Amino acid sequence: MNERWPQSWPFAGGGRTALTGCAARVDSTRRAFYESGPPQDESIATGAANAMKTSPTTPAESPSRLIDARIAELGDWRGETLARARALIRQADPEVVEEWKWRGVPVWSHDGILCTGETYKSVVKLTFARGAALDDPSGLFNASLEAAVRRAIDLHQGDAIDADAFRTLVRAAAALNRSRAR
Repeated sequence: MNERWPQSWPFAGGGRTALTGCAARVDSTRRAFYESGPPQDESIATGAANAMKTSPTTPAESPSRLIDARIAELGDWRGETLARARALIRQADPEVVEEWKWRGVPVWSHDGILCTGETYKSVVKLTFARGAALDDPSGLFNASLEAAVRRAIDLHQGDAIDADAFRTLVRAAAALNRSRAR
């Protein structure tokens, strides 16, 4: 009998419920975790193990080079579209910072995230982190229109993007981030 847990808990030894399959595996993992006691490694105990990973900083793996590699790896209309969007973002905000987050998503930031460039099988999605707060008189936003904060532009094969309107949107996102950073 386990003194640490009430008898009604299934893994305490007195539970009436028999667990099978996935539930049993989860239960055994939970039991091992709780019965092992507090973490022995100080970095884990202080939460350092859960700290967010940052983009690599070595020159060989800089975010810009990783984005270059992603564009080359795609090698089709998605790579061309992502490269075009990247060029327009850089033109609109020469001080933009390129980042590589969430296991392979290009991110462009200036005092906060401006937009991300995700690539899928049939779409390149440019998501503006605070897009709902931006004016979009040209109607570029065509996805995530119901979202409370973000807005996105989905580009399919053969779609053209209005370069001037897109640069204006990027500048507006940068201005919004700057106003919130103060």
